Amino acid sequence: MRDRLIALAGSLAVATVAVGLTPHSLAAQAAKPAAPKPAAKPAAPPRAADGHPDFTGFYDVATMTPVERPNGAPLVLSDKEAAAMEAYEYARQVKNDAPIAGDRSAPPVGGEQTQPKSYLEFLERAGGGVVGGYNNFWLAGGMKMITVDGQKRSSLVIDPPDGKVPPMKQEARDRNARFLAGAVSPDASESASAGPPGAFDGPELRPLAERCLLGFGNTSGPPTLPNYFYNNMKQIVQTKDTIMILNEMVHDARIIRMNAEHLPQNIRRWMGDSVGRWEGDTLVVDTTNFTSKTQFRGSSENLHVVERFSWMDGNLRYRFTVDDPSTWDRAWTGEYPWVASTEGLYEYACHEGNYALGDMLRGARAKEAEDAAKKP
Repeated sequence: MRDRLIALAGSLAVATVAVGLTPHSLAAQAAKPAAPKPAAKPAAPPRAADGHPDFTGFYDVATMTPVERPNGAPLVLSDKEAAAMEAYEYARQVKNDAPIAGDRSAPPVGGEQTQPKSYLEFLERAGGGVVGGYNNFWLAGGMKMITVDGQKRSSLVIDPPDGKVPPMKQEARDRNARFLAGAVSPDASESASAGPPGAFDGPELRPLAERCLLGFGNTSGPPTLPNYFYNNMKQIVQTKDTIMILNEMVHDARIIRMNAEHLPQNIRRWMGDSVGRWEGDTLVVDTTNFTSKTQFRGSSENLHVVERFSWMDGNLRYRFTVDDPSTWDRAWTGEYPWVASTEGLYEYACHEGNYALGDMLRGARAKEAEDAAKKP
C-alpha cells in the first residue's frame, strides 16, 4: 500500500539517506570567521498590562535544522560540528548568489548530478530537479542550526529520543492511500508530484499551497514549522483576550481565544480551534477541531496539538506536541526558537491576479481531449 506523500519540507526520511547529513561528514569543512556577537538581550520578558509576558513582535524562524534527525546523529551538536555545517551552507549560498558569467560553459548533459551535502541543498535539488528550480535570489532558507538552551540541535523533534516522527499506523496508511488515489496531499509542497489520474478534475483536488490557501510544509500550523525556502517571518499581536499569529507565508493568520472553551465538535476549521491559557509565564495553546481538508503529515480529524511559548534569551522557545491516535503510534514533540527580529513582513501575493490554476485545469482538459482523439 502506497504511503502518503507528505510535504517535502517536513520529510527527512529520504533526505537522511540521500544527503547523509551527519555532523561527522561535514566536520572537516573549514568554518567561516565568527560573526560579531549580537547585543545582549533582556533576561526577562516585557510585561503586558495584565502582568503576563508580552510576546508582541516580529520573529524569524529561518533555519537549516531539519524537522527529523538524520540517522545516527546526536540531538546536541558540538560547536565544531555545528560550525562546519553552517560554514558549508554559508559558502554554498555565497556561491549561488554570485553573478553568472556570460561565457560560462554548457551545463552537464542531463543536469547537475552531484550529491547534496546539506538538508537545504537536498530540498532545493528535490524542488527543482537536476536542472534547477528557483533562482537563489528568491530563497532564504537560513544558514544556522537552531540553538536551544545554548545547545546546537540537529533536529526539531526531541521526542521520541531518536528524533523521528513515530511510525504511522496501518489504518492511517490505508486511509491516506485511498485519499491519494484521487487527489494530491493537501499539505504537499510546491515540488510535489502532479498526482494520480483525476487530480486535475477540479480545483479542490489540488494542494492548499498550490491554491494559495495555506502555506506548504505546515508553515501556518499548528504546529507551525519552518518551510526552509522563504517567507520566514511571523508576527504576534497580543491582547488580554485574543492573540494573533500572522505568518508571512500565504499571510495565514491564526486567532487564539484566551481562557475560552473549545467550539462544538461539529464546527471544524482548517487551522483548528485554538484556545490559550497562561501557565505562569508560559503561553499554552490547545488546538482541536481540525478539518480533513488539511491533513498535517497524514493526520486525521482527531489531530490534537498543544503548543507552548516561553521566553528564552530574548527570543521565544516554541515547543509543540502532536497527538493523533488515529494516525501515529504515540504523541511526538519538537521545539525550536523564534528569533526576535526588527524586520517586517512582506506581502505574499501568490496566485492573486494570475491565471495559473485555471490554466492547469484547462491544460488537463486539453490533454484529455488529445488522448481521446488518439484512441481508435
